Amino acid sequence: MADLIDKRDRATLFRTRLAEGMAERGLSQSALARATGADRSTISALLGPGTRLPNAQLAADCAAALGVSCDWLLGLAGRPEPIADLMATAVTLTEAPRALFDDDLIRWHHEAAGYKIRHVPASLPDMLKTPDVVRWEYADQLGRSPDQAIAAFQDQLAWMKTAQSDYEIALPLHEVQSFAEGTGYWAGLPLPLRRAQMDHLITLCDTLYPSLRLYLFDAHKLYSSPVTLFGPHLAAVYLGRHYIVFRDPARVQSILQHFDGLVRAAPFGARGVISHLTRLRAEIG
Repeated sequence: MADLIDKRDRATLFRTRLAEGMAERGLSQSALARATGADRSTISALLGPGTRLPNAQLAADCAAALGVSCDWLLGLAGRPEPIADLMATAVTLTEAPRALFDDDLIRWHHEAAGYKIRHVPASLPDMLKTPDVVRWEYADQLGRSPDQAIAAFQDQLAWMKTAQSDYEIALPLHEVQSFAEGTGYWAGLPLPLRRAQMDHLITLCDTLYPSLRLYLFDAHKLYSSPVTLFGPHLAAVYLGRHYIVFRDPARVQSILQHFDGLVRAAPFGARGVISHLTRLRAEIG
């Protein structure tokens, strides 16, 4: 049950927030009175000392005139935005270029500095790919040149190496297996490039641990769409051409619990993954 607020404290909070809202909108007492249909003396009394509180109709009219929520004016919410505005910003659709490290994604990484970043990639994590694999994969689709994309990926890897954020990456077992064998999505990728990529991935998992933790989960038992969690405040689900971006704390927490489930169920944890990658590397010669 919500904590009850003394009427005197609620009146003080309402008075303070009403004044803040008026100042933000540049409304005088007379202008607010006209906007709400109230007497100017009533608005003046609400702004004066004492325990005066508006009735429900006037509180709602004041909130509408100021473009804030009635709950905020009355101390029932911590943010002034109306619910409709909060809902509109809680889930957004953002364009995603073919190369995953576009300006929005880089900005989200930097905003999450100091927080743990959790990532389920669509294939191998771009920041962990060799330049040759990036050129092979993105050469025909990039709006920018392959070299520009490679520079963006390398910048992200350099950011990871500064340890400003810890990274946990959960990757399906079949993605690594498919890459090593050169099948499915990776059909046609030359063997020397796959060997070099496996060596590169093994080295990064070893040298960047514990700031980088790679987990391999079994998608037959527990599936995940590509998603990235930027600390506790933002989650982006990758659709291909767009990201669905969640900023609502409850939704972000639900996606975080999903990611933690992938990690707990992963047959190969952050240290055991190196031995598995090494076995795959040996199988391709």
